[in-house]
Amino acid sequence: MPGIRETRVLPYSCEQMFALVSDVARYGEFLPWVIATRVRSDSEEEMIADMVVGFKSLRESFTSKVTKQRPNLIEVQYIDGPLRDLDNVWRFEPLADGGCSVDFCVDFTFKSKVFEALAGQYFDKAFRKMVAAFEARAKQLYGSSSSSAQIVA
Repeated sequence: MPGIRETRVLPYSCEQMFALVSDVARYGEFLPWVIATRVRSDSEEEMIADMVVGFKSLRESFTSKVTKQRPNLIEVQYIDGPLRDLDNVWRFEPLADGGCSVDFCVDFTFKSKVFEALAGQYFDKAFRKMVAAFEARAKQLYGSSSSSAQIVA
């Protein structure tokens, strides 16, 4: 299963980043290609959510189970949609300066090997655009700090 991972050091707390990432209902406000979301159920530990993503005339729906361990971990498991599999994990580790390290990884498998080969060429760029959108949203919600965000290989 192809995958991608990125770690960033941000000036926001684990709780702030956890709140941002777990607020699936607002993804359409800031994430590229997200057209709509619907939270079917939500509790402190688990959420079931639908997401519609699209580009131009292409539209696809996904259903995922989100497991939450506040404020350090969010795991997203694919339930239904056009892929064979799509899982992602967010880890938030506190730092001494009050910020946090955010580790985000995505693993995916398309039903069609041909489509996987084609889409795989663009997935890295799309992934980085989404990570940047989360970072920009954090800055919008929580302000900036004298610390700057860093990408950690």
